Amino acid sequence: MRKFTIAIAASAAAMVATFAGAEETGAQAAIAAEETTAEETVLTEEVVPVFVSNEVVQELPEEATDEFTGNVEARSLRELVATIAAPDELSDEMRCLAGAVYFESRGEPLAGQLAVAQVVINRSESNRFPASYCGVVYQRAQFSFVRGGTMPRIKTGSAAWERATKIARIAHQGLWESEAQDSLYFHATYVSPRWASKKTRRAAIKTHIFYR
Repeated sequence: MRKFTIAIAASAAAMVATFAGAEETGAQAAIAAEETTAEETVLTEEVVPVFVSNEVVQELPEEATDEFTGNVEARSLRELVATIAAPDELSDEMRCLAGAVYFESRGEPLAGQLAVAQVVINRSESNRFPASYCGVVYQRAQFSFVRGGTMPRIKTGSAAWERATKIARIAHQGLWESEAQDSLYFHATYVSPRWASKKTRRAAIKTHIFYR
């Protein structure tokens, strides 16, 4: 009887051990499955490329989109103009800016030419005027060289035009501070417009006077 009891106990112990082993094996399998799934998920996220249906365009930094690049150091405006290269091509906006310099001040000192360019730039940044260089230049009854909404023919091979394009670049990139400062208006010294007395005078350079 005792032997039978021992045999039953041993058998029960073996069954418990078997169930425990099976339970442990099942748990290990579940953990292994979870680890495998996790690895597959990581693999999927890291290796499999994601495709999009629309074109992706990365915006370039503002400096890179500018048609003029490079840092230039100079001790005077004259030296700066002599140092920088004239652009081979001009955007429409830069051509408008250079055109204003060329027609309004090509016979003026470099400081006077830069001041004219600065006025065009200041106007484009003011809510009282159009928001582009061409908009400012072609605004009706603002610049006397514009007739019928067009700019006269430019002698693009001349030294005066090359100088005007350089001045436009300098002004556009803020490479040299202009005496005109925040001026929005200017006139020749041989005329006396009625509006001048209501404006704040900023500078007088040869035959032009600049106002805010």
